[in-house]
Amino acid sequence: MIVESPYAAQLARIPVRERTADVLGAVTHYWEYGSADDTTIVMVHGFRGDHHGLEPVVAQLSGRHIVSPDLPGFGASEPLTQTRHDIDGYALWLRGFVATLPRTRRLVILGHSFGSIVVSAALAAGLEAEDVVLINPIAAPALSGPRGIMTRLAVLYYELAAWLPERLGFALLRNRMIVRVMSVTMAKTESKQLRRWIHDQHDRFFSAFVDRRVVLEAFQASVSHDVSEFAGLIPQRTLLIAAEKDDITPVAAQHRLAALFADSTLHVIPGVGHLIHYEVPQEAAERLDRFLTIDAAGRGGEASETAGS
Repeated sequence: MIVESPYAAQLARIPVRERTADVLGAVTHYWEYGSADDTTIVMVHGFRGDHHGLEPVVAQLSGRHIVSPDLPGFGASEPLTQTRHDIDGYALWLRGFVATLPRTRRLVILGHSFGSIVVSAALAAGLEAEDVVLINPIAAPALSGPRGIMTRLAVLYYELAAWLPERLGFALLRNRMIVRVMSVTMAKTESKQLRRWIHDQHDRFFSAFVDRRVVLEAFQASVSHDVSEFAGLIPQRTLLIAAEKDDITPVAAQHRLAALFADSTLHVIPGVGHLIHYEVPQEAAERLDRFLTIDAAGRGGEASETAGS
């Protein structure tokens, strides 16, 4: 049974259109929310997800113009055929995708989790944008996170899926019990209703990938790179929205990451983990709105902040 989204009513008030774009010889499906504006926010979701994952944040941004694609090989988008599903391939795709969009006065690029690496790599390679927002950014190698042992188990899981015959490997990747374990591990909210919805979201969308090759290539990319590799090459204003209880990247690493950018603001949300977009999308959206409304010249050189400061 599908669990109704706690953000459904807000999202229903925002006009949405599904569109397609040909990028690198493959069809990318994307969703356009709101009306055309002089500012466009392009949102890039995380590993194994699709555009649905960021819709709770979209729901809080009524009045904003948002474009949210499914990464190639995930959701409704076709897999890449001219390059691998690695960081270089996804960065090249993102640059190509943005080039298909009508140019607006202000382009904001937002990435969540694995999407934060893709966005950072694309910007470092020359993607033009005015502002950058990274939610739950992967600030350091995944194996060094607070639950490095969980990441190592995940590596073994994906290696086993690659070693098994294709049918069995594919079934293992989509095993609902394993998906539920991942979901339970990441969720920090004490609300039973919200946890039920989060688990339902992962059940419905966490296995929406085209084939085993795509998900294995993307997983390897997700644990082989992090945002710190690219931060020094990104001149744009950058907002980092991190989480106190993120199992993948500790808060100390987020502060080190913020210092690598030319112009960054760090906001740490207490009591939440790697699912900011599901558990506290209101706060993420408020921070994004505040960031976009402040004139870059009037920020007084502020480099970082934490929740409650």
